[in-house]
Amino acid sequence: MATLTDRLDHLLGRKMADALAEAFDIHTVEDLLRHYPQRYATQGAELGESKPPEGAHITMVATVVKAEVVPFKNRNGKMLRTALESDKQRVDATFFNPQKVAHVIKPGVRAMFSGTAKYFREQLQLTHPSYLILPTGDGEPVIGGRVRGSGELAGMARSAQGADAGVDMEIFDRELIPMYRSTRDVETWAIANSLRQVLDQLDDVPDPLPDAVREDLGLIGLDEALRLVHLPETNDDIDRARERLRFDEAAALQLVLAQRRHAVDERVAPACPPRADGLAAAFDAQLPFTLTDGQLAVAEEISADLSRPHPMNRLLQGEVGSGKTVVALRAMLQAIDAGHQCALLAPTEVLAAQHARSVRQMLGGLAMAGELGAAEHATRVTLVTGSMSVPAKRAALNEAMVGDAGIVIGTHALIQEGVTFFNLGMVVVDEQHRFGVKQRDALRARAREGLSPHVLVMTATPIPRTIAMTVLGDLETSTLRELPRGRSPIVSSVVPAGEKPAWVDRAWQRILEEVADGRQAYVVCSRIGDGDEDDEAGGEPALDLDDFFGGDSGPEPTPRKPARKPKQPKGGDAPQTAAAVAVFDELRSGPLATVRTGLLHGRLPSDEKDAVMRDFTAGLIDVLVCTTVVEVGVDVPNATVMVIVDADRFGVSQLHQLRGRVGRGKHQGLCILVTGMKTGSPPFQRLSAVAGTNDGFELAQLDLAQRREGDVLGAAQSGNVKTLRLLSLLDHEDVIASAREFAQQVVAADPDLTEHPGLASMVTAALDADRIEFLEKS
Repeated sequence: MATLTDRLDHLLGRKMADALAEAFDIHTVEDLLRHYPQRYATQGAELGESKPPEGAHITMVATVVKAEVVPFKNRNGKMLRTALESDKQRVDATFFNPQKVAHVIKPGVRAMFSGTAKYFREQLQLTHPSYLILPTGDGEPVIGGRVRGSGELAGMARSAQGADAGVDMEIFDRELIPMYRSTRDVETWAIANSLRQVLDQLDDVPDPLPDAVREDLGLIGLDEALRLVHLPETNDDIDRARERLRFDEAAALQLVLAQRRHAVDERVAPACPPRADGLAAAFDAQLPFTLTDGQLAVAEEISADLSRPHPMNRLLQGEVGSGKTVVALRAMLQAIDAGHQCALLAPTEVLAAQHARSVRQMLGGLAMAGELGAAEHATRVTLVTGSMSVPAKRAALNEAMVGDAGIVIGTHALIQEGVTFFNLGMVVVDEQHRFGVKQRDALRARAREGLSPHVLVMTATPIPRTIAMTVLGDLETSTLRELPRGRSPIVSSVVPAGEKPAWVDRAWQRILEEVADGRQAYVVCSRIGDGDEDDEAGGEPALDLDDFFGGDSGPEPTPRKPARKPKQPKGGDAPQTAAAVAVFDELRSGPLATVRTGLLHGRLPSDEKDAVMRDFTAGLIDVLVCTTVVEVGVDVPNATVMVIVDADRFGVSQLHQLRGRVGRGKHQGLCILVTGMKTGSPPFQRLSAVAGTNDGFELAQLDLAQRREGDVLGAAQSGNVKTLRLLSLLDHEDVIASAREFAQQVVAADPDLTEHPGLASMVTAALDADRIEFLEKS
């Protein structure tokens, strides 16, 4: 018999155990049992009279009633075109390489077929499906010890072959056949066979959830769930098993987060209560504008956190231009009044320099400590970037080390070895999604031994991971939705360049009109140029080659694509992206020849980038052609128009961030999203959704819905890697809420789970050690 902790080599043999370990990091019985089916194939009778949706994977038993070899219409070669009949449906199936299958797939043959549903003139079709020849009477699909078939179905039959070469056909008698995530070396049927062997030997699995909790939530036991998810008889079995296992995932996450919150409450942070006569009060007294009600409310929340002797861990999310920076600055001044230093981490040198200038400007004499004319409670603002000269950087780092600088602003240079603070009490991370967890943790470690600094992270548009973690209840959240008084909403529009070239010309004319009225504009590109084919956009991939090469709806099927994605052609078959360097040259010698144009991108030397940005801020440049170096934090109130070229190359969050650079003054802002995508295409619809709202929180939900959660427990945020197997942070908030309540009760009584070894084991099963460490640091 077997238990959850048993090694697989003892049960399956070393060859299979090593293959599972290499492919999926599966080592124990529990690891294998937690490798849930991705889907379940059904027999042909399941099709009934209804039609499966386009793209659905179907499995059916049918008889071949027609088979003929015909040439392709538009290229060399031939195919085998067949007609299949099941109990209630007729399906057309096409096979490539007819010389290999025509002698097997012929009229009168009964077989099982599996493939992806496709329709042509409302007729259901399968293109090169996998198949398994079945006996017309009693017997097995074997001749001379060989399975007759191809693809996954034949593989499943081979996995069910016994020592006598006979096939255990019971696997195909099941209404629901589990299909697993697999690789070329470890196929789905090999995994299914391994699981059947393990389940046959598995002892009853003890349940870590108390009976009362299961009854209250209507959950089945863990032993039953693990067996049903792999060998269900009905769809209800699948639903009940997934419901239980989904709660296990949520509970494992919430237990780790509850332990993390408990540990944070145990840490010691410098208490920084507000002072009525300090630097913060002096700053408030000299502010030239009145804070919004939202800013005042959020400031009170942050002030209360700073006053506690436990570290603040707060997310400040607000619309672009909602005044997050001034709220963060007031919080930093409160920490300085208590005798501590603050660090502000920015993702780019352009933004770090911008922050340094704006903070010094807002503070005025309050930022001139040690200089003539300094105010009584003045501090010093120091900038640290990687491209600074050695003497300048040495001087800046010395100000941080001896405590002369109350506010230290910098990029990744702040977290390099050798950077020390005299008494770091607060860390502010701007645009937190641009930094990894390890980077933020490295900066927090700069505090004095035994102390944890208060942490405030800011973002204008929460990316999916941030929303997901907020749903999980891991962060305290403050929200600014109210725009400063007098600011007008930005107007956005989408321009389909291929279909409406005149609209692109109108975009350049619109820039000329704004410049003529004394205002400025941005033109943003997704990459730099000079032979650089990589996007700087960094958003979700915009170009799906299937939109251009696949999806033929006619009777002649498109051959299956190779596993490796083909390179994009250099010709006119697919849109080419515009580079900033090339656009800059084209505009200043063409549509914008009459205005002053500048160029800004990430490969310019730091001093040149800063000079260009200063000239643009001062109004010496009318139009700035740039990449995403202006995505966050850049504040030029006189800029009113932004044209984003190849806008489909950018993510939803980036587009919202970018357009937030215009309309920051008293004049209306305009954002023009130029794309080569066709109207009605998914990328165009996504751009239209962005243009349709200025609500960053609505766009964040759209982003999450499109990209899903990604790897919430790891560093990946792209949506392509998924640690959670059954739990969706978007769709299962009720499950998460129940699990959170359960976890809080358990951890309050047993923080280390020493009295709940089953729950501790469940956490380990759901989250590996690296991801647990990641959560603890995040």
